[in-house]
Order: sequence, then structure tokens, then C-alpha cells
Amino acid sequence: MRAASLHRDHLVFPSTNQLAEIFLGNGRAGSDIDAAAKDSAVVASIALQHNVPLEVIRKALLRDAQGRASSPLGAALDYIAERAP
Repeated sequence: MRAASLHRDHLVFPSTNQLAEIFLGNGRAGSDIDAAAKDSAVVASIALQHNVPLEVIRKALLRDAQGRASSPLGAALDYIAERAP
């Protein structure tokens, strides 16, 4: 398996080069936002493992008026999508 790192967020790619898991945290262990980030990453990972396309997940997440992600998961998935081959 290959792994890529994005600050404190970690992505795991299996040999198929398909995104399968994402791990998020904000550095404040035990905080509400840390729990929400971690839980959202778990749900996104389950969706990815059940072949839900990355774009479907990205489009379902909150965005501001300029279209920028409004959550840690949205920002991480945008980062991945922008750098995908």
C-alpha cells in the first residue's frame, strides 16, 4: 500500500491506486471538532470502500458562496481531487 500525507490528514491507497480510506484529526484530541472530523472520515471511508465515487461525496458536502469546502473532510477531498492524475 502507498500512503500520502496531508498535514495531519492521512490517505491510504490500495494497490489499485483507488482512494479507500481517509483519516482526519485537528490536533485537539477529545474536542467536539476533532470527533466530528474523525467520524466524517470514517463515514467517507466506508462510502469509498463501497465504490461511491469521490466526486459524489465532494458534491454532497457543505460549501461557502465561492464554492470552497466548509469542513475538514471537504477540504481534504478537494485537495485529493485537485492532485489526482
